[in-house]
Amino acid sequence: MLKKLFPFVRGYWLRSALASLTVICEVLLEVYIPYLMADIINIGIANGDVSFIFRRGLLMIAMACLSLSMGALSGWFAADASAGFAKNLRAGLFRKVQDFSFANVDKFSTASLVTRLTTDVTNVQQSFMMVIRTLVRAPLMLIAATVMAVRLNAELATVFAFAIPLLGAFIIILGSKALPRFKAMLKKYDGLNAEVQENLIAIRVVKAFVREKHENERFTSSAEAVREAQAKAERLLVLVMPVSQYALYLCMIAVCYIGGHLIVAGDMLTGDLMSFISYISQILSSLLMVSMMFVSLTMTRASMTRILEVLDEQNDITDDDASVSLSVPDGSIEFRDVCFSYAKDPNNLTLSHINLKIRRGETIGIIGGTGSAKSSLVQLIPRLYDVLSGSVLVGGHDVREYKIKALRDSVSMVLQKNVLFSGTIRDNLRWGDAEATDAEVEDACRAAAAHDFITSFPAGYDTDLGQGGVNVSGGQKQRLCIARALLKRPKIIILDDSTSAVDTATDAAIRKALREELAGTTTLIIAQRIASVMDADRIVVMNEGTIADIGTHEELLERSEIYREVFESQQKGVA
Repeated sequence: MLKKLFPFVRGYWLRSALASLTVICEVLLEVYIPYLMADIINIGIANGDVSFIFRRGLLMIAMACLSLSMGALSGWFAADASAGFAKNLRAGLFRKVQDFSFANVDKFSTASLVTRLTTDVTNVQQSFMMVIRTLVRAPLMLIAATVMAVRLNAELATVFAFAIPLLGAFIIILGSKALPRFKAMLKKYDGLNAEVQENLIAIRVVKAFVREKHENERFTSSAEAVREAQAKAERLLVLVMPVSQYALYLCMIAVCYIGGHLIVAGDMLTGDLMSFISYISQILSSLLMVSMMFVSLTMTRASMTRILEVLDEQNDITDDDASVSLSVPDGSIEFRDVCFSYAKDPNNLTLSHINLKIRRGETIGIIGGTGSAKSSLVQLIPRLYDVLSGSVLVGGHDVREYKIKALRDSVSMVLQKNVLFSGTIRDNLRWGDAEATDAEVEDACRAAAAHDFITSFPAGYDTDLGQGGVNVSGGQKQRLCIARALLKRPKIIILDDSTSAVDTATDAAIRKALREELAGTTTLIIAQRIASVMDADRIVVMNEGTIADIGTHEELLERSEIYREVFESQQKGVA
């Protein structure tokens, strides 16, 4: 599992190595200090040699200061390396998500992806710091201190032969039982993030319906669920520290008892026992470090699993076999016996055996009831999803023959949910064309009936939209999104119910401008209002994932019962 994350250390390998190297120096210096202390007691104090005591004392101070410096340097290198590792990992996760198809994104909730990019990466970052420091320091300290303890008195060192294996087995068993609990805890975090995200996005609705109390209760319930899951997970791991300390104290008691007898019998010097007790502290403190690291790695293992689920996700749509040189020649579209299913299940089709030819520059209206798969149909054109069977052709070529960028650069799509980003109106519009001049931006806004309301703002095109475009109305958002799509100068433009929030007069003005501005551009208009599509070259009537009929407004009024019923119901509404 760790090997899959190693590539994200790139650029920080040297600092990671230096963190480990300096901690090795720190440990070796630290382990040698008790040995000097034994010499001071056994030789200096025993013989009354003040000069020897002074020299050994200065050497101990120098080694202690050097050890402290090495430890500080190790901490600095580790902090820098772990921060860089976390930066690379977050960037890698974000790039991976950006490459996802809609089908891939559907597998992960937004809240879950946010948790993985924040909390989970932070957990892994902390563990990475522990790996390059503690995972080096603790085993090395354990080995070096044990070697020195055996060197002082092999008989006394047998105490560790019982304590270390028992403590290690206890930690491993406890960690294996705690792992599934931490996975459950992180899922609860996903739920909490979803609550917060949903509430903040819909805060105006919450206040409009005076539902603050209800939302507070929901949040409290989710927070309580996280607390319970966290307490359940950590309830096991809190035992590690007291058990480790208990083992430390038992070893010290045993060493003092046995060592005391050895000194009385003349088989051990007092200085050696004092030094040995220091090595006990070093050995068992290293075990405590391992215990703490094991607790952290148990928590991190759950986070790593969730991160790797994103990194290992196979992209549902790839263009590896597509032609690099192939570009979209025109905006003609053809659906050849297309079947599509979100679940990729032939027994659960969203679109069933769709056959449709659209000529270059043609304007096509698409209507149908809720759930008739209108949006699903058009999302196959820029290959946001892939067909289950059949093929979709653009410009005479199967969409799978194009590089995704080449295909999508030729298609502009205004989705049902109008999305704007933080920044100015001008910045948002230039998503359509980053190199567009001010004149081109204004022309696109005039065609989308947006120029007048933009210039009514004190800052005009430099008006800050706020997060998600909170400073403009729903209808204004739609017109800005249409202008952004027009600025792309596409061969195909898809308007997915994108004028539903504007009045009929503005809708008519937009359609008139589109006919004039988009001569030669294939236009697909999904709408609930027949008035928005009645002047289209042809109208496609969708019903339960199939094409019920195709024709002009007049033709459909004569022969399509579905179309006629919708038209008559809307006419009554107007009357």
